[in-house]
Amino acid sequence: MLSLDLTNAPRWHDLAPGVRVQLRPLTTALMVATRSDPAVEAVPDDASDEERAVAFAKALARRAVLAWEGIGNAEREPIDPSPDAIDALLDIWPIFEAFQLTYVSKGLLLEQEKNVSTPSPNGPSAGASDTARPVSKPAQTARRG
Repeated sequence: MLSLDLTNAPRWHDLAPGVRVQLRPLTTALMVATRSDPAVEAVPDDASDEERAVAFAKALARRAVLAWEGIGNAEREPIDPSPDAIDALLDIWPIFEAFQLTYVSKGLLLEQEKNVSTPSPNGPSAGASDTARPVSKPAQTARRG
């Protein structure tokens, strides 16, 4: 069953120990706006999938990040989110991966959920029931001679 969150409230996501970001809900409008972001459209046709993923993630984060905690400048003073700071944050590999896993992939899980069935507990045939029945031994008749 699909559960709808009718509140559409921003949520906090932990990206690393001591680092968390408050993000807008991942809506259709947000995804469509990100796809037509100038930075995404400027990605060259011959760019790799990885380059496209980074451009898209940064564009999405610039739209989605509302606040953050645990992020500061070189002097370790807290800073507010800005487009340049968000891009710099996503240039950190573990942060990029966490953003992809905790935020972006959650939006894609719905697509996957409709294409999967529940696995059997222990292997492909563990959930199957036996269809063969043992053959009963025929009654032995006594021979008369």
